[in-house]
Amino acid sequence: MFDTVLVANRGEIALRVIRTLRRLGVRSVAVFSDADADAPHVREADVAVRLGPADRSDSSAAETYLRTDQILAAARRTGAQAVHPGYGFLAENAAFARACADAGLVFIGPPPGAVELMGDKINAKEAVRAAGVPVVPGSQATAPTDDELVAAADGIGYPVLLKPSAGGGGKGMRLVRDPAELRTEIAAARRVARTAFGDDTLLLERWVDRPRHIEVQVLADAHGTTVHLGERECSLQRRHQKLIEEAPSVLLNAETRAAMGAAAVRAAESCGYTGAGTVEFIVPGIDPDSPAPDSPESVREFFFMEMNTRLQVEHPVTELAIAVDDPAGGRPRRLDLVEWQLRVAAGEPLTFGQSDISFLGHAIEARICAEDPERDFLPTGGRILVLDEPQGEGVRVDSGVTPGSVITSAYDPMLAKVIAYGPDRPTALRRLRAALADTRILGVTTNTGFLRRLLAHPDVVAGRLDTGLVEQTVQQQPALLASPYSPAMATDQAAPTGDPTAADPTAADDPTPGGSAAADGSPAPAHLLYYAAALARHADLTPAADPGGWTDPFSLPSGWRLGGAPAWTTHRLRASGQDPVSVRIRSITAGNVAETTDIPGNVTLEVEIGLGSDPTHRARAVRTADRLHLTVDGLQTSFALTVDDTPGLAGAPVTWLGVEGDAWPLHSHDAVGEGAATAGAHHGALTAPMPGTVTVVKTAAGEAVRKGQALLVLEAMKMEHVISAPHDGVVSELRATAGATVAMEELLVVVTPVEEGADVPASAPAGVDATATSPAEVRS
Repeated sequence: MFDTVLVANRGEIALRVIRTLRRLGVRSVAVFSDADADAPHVREADVAVRLGPADRSDSSAAETYLRTDQILAAARRTGAQAVHPGYGFLAENAAFARACADAGLVFIGPPPGAVELMGDKINAKEAVRAAGVPVVPGSQATAPTDDELVAAADGIGYPVLLKPSAGGGGKGMRLVRDPAELRTEIAAARRVARTAFGDDTLLLERWVDRPRHIEVQVLADAHGTTVHLGERECSLQRRHQKLIEEAPSVLLNAETRAAMGAAAVRAAESCGYTGAGTVEFIVPGIDPDSPAPDSPESVREFFFMEMNTRLQVEHPVTELAIAVDDPAGGRPRRLDLVEWQLRVAAGEPLTFGQSDISFLGHAIEARICAEDPERDFLPTGGRILVLDEPQGEGVRVDSGVTPGSVITSAYDPMLAKVIAYGPDRPTALRRLRAALADTRILGVTTNTGFLRRLLAHPDVVAGRLDTGLVEQTVQQQPALLASPYSPAMATDQAAPTGDPTAADPTAADDPTPGGSAAADGSPAPAHLLYYAAALARHADLTPAADPGGWTDPFSLPSGWRLGGAPAWTTHRLRASGQDPVSVRIRSITAGNVAETTDIPGNVTLEVEIGLGSDPTHRARAVRTADRLHLTVDGLQTSFALTVDDTPGLAGAPVTWLGVEGDAWPLHSHDAVGEGAATAGAHHGALTAPMPGTVTVVKTAAGEAVRKGQALLVLEAMKMEHVISAPHDGVVSELRATAGATVAMEELLVVVTPVEEGADVPASAPAGVDATATSPAEVRS
């Protein structure tokens, strides 16, 4: 075994590898960019080395985690004997593997030749075909021309899938159903492949309808033994990116499982593979309208898709679901795949064979990412203010963040993985849903709550999965995956705030109408979120009692007035992307507006509360340091709570509230200030929908453009988003430049509407893809 290993990665995978190194007594070396100087993986390692230019700060991956020379220098400097690449970055870079060998370092992964062969999708397909592994029908030329791709599509029939030969992670993939669109999609796919991989070679495959993505974990030593560790179902995806993974797959019978496992072993052996790797297959799903198969014991059809020559993000589900028999007759043991990567790289043989391996229980993993499901999953960012990770029986968390971590657009948006294990699938599902509900992340918007609701989808519970299920549900049944607490759900319940002096809850001139209350008259969950934010702010207005227990009654936010009922206090709030709302609060009695509790710093409020001109409700709120417990009409809801009052923050203070895995920031609404800003804004002003980097500018100031024409491309966390013209007009202002970093909602370009009768181009200029109006997720 090695004495010192350098981990050439960051985030949760670096921490994952470091934990195993520590358990084995191996000294760990971390590397870091300036942006990661205080990251958890840096603190956990025994020693850490900075990456990046010596004369300036540049935390881009190209100048840090992708710099082979600096990583090798860090290994020499620290006396490392081996390098673990993790996944992503240089993990599947054959040149890096060779450079490690040339420097006298052990690359903890397969031989460079295997990385190179399986990294070329076309040659990999031919290699496994020769080994007897079934492959999807498609193009067979090494570097097919556009005409050859079109001819291949005509030969195998539509729909077809275009894939970059050198790519991975779904980047540049194009599904084409209409032959008339194929050449346009080929050109677009080549552009993405050339930019992302430096190689625009494409391959074309038959598209399998209702496909299921099922992969097999393989493990091979350098002594001629290769085994498979069962399959993982990865069919729950969005834009070809995995969201949920589980093992075993509910689709496979024993015969198909054995056949797929044997095919995966042959694929690994065909390239001389050693270490841990994954062979991915496409399996036709079950069409509910088709007749049942003749025999449930028959082997299902499956096709080789690709081989990932590295550890997978989802490897924990295999570690939890697979067991190896004890030759001495003891209890079966679980495997640590990172440990076996290290042992194989150190020359040790596998100590078990295929017959010793079996599934024991069920495991499911959910990937928590910094992205906003309510804004088409655009990347988010910010500082994590509160982080509570779930615990409990059968729950594991692989995380790369801590409270205070700053999430930027420079790297992948995945923050953590929550994995649940149970003796059966229903138990694992329940545990994972509960664990996600117990996950509280405030300060950065994530997909945690969305994943929890996805796991409750009837088709997911029943195991009726395919790679299009998530996107189909989002488009056709969005309510199934939407949080009832979301401000977006209050669209029909709240309109812009009304007269700031309005005090009468029945006033007809308050234009904040109510709406979707429950049948019994209780407020909708989305209203409760606004109630909680207003009550948190109201509680924060309450002064602390002096040491004698006395509080100046005139300093309380009681609305007290001489000779009349208490006045209403109005809190004006705005959720991102939503109209502002007014929440009115009035104390029930002036004496109990703020009651102390047994816990210092806690505040209890007894009030009447209402949204706009909605009917009011009696509410009780207990405000603690990190929670707000709200009871309305006898129903209590507990929200995670924190306040971001960072100086200079727009809309500060920002109240963050979390419930059932979701979290939202609610800003103070300044009607006068924001009204003036709106009045001065340009019609047609386009702002950045996410923090990121402008990669391409496709227009120029003074150019006439058509509605829907692509103007520029913004990239963040490996996601591309095309900014398009909202209407016909002229580019009157262009602030974006290629390579510039922009903040969320920063002004990029202004398109002044065309005057009636003015000339505009009949079509987009050459080289502009006027149809590329949807974000293209490219995260691996």
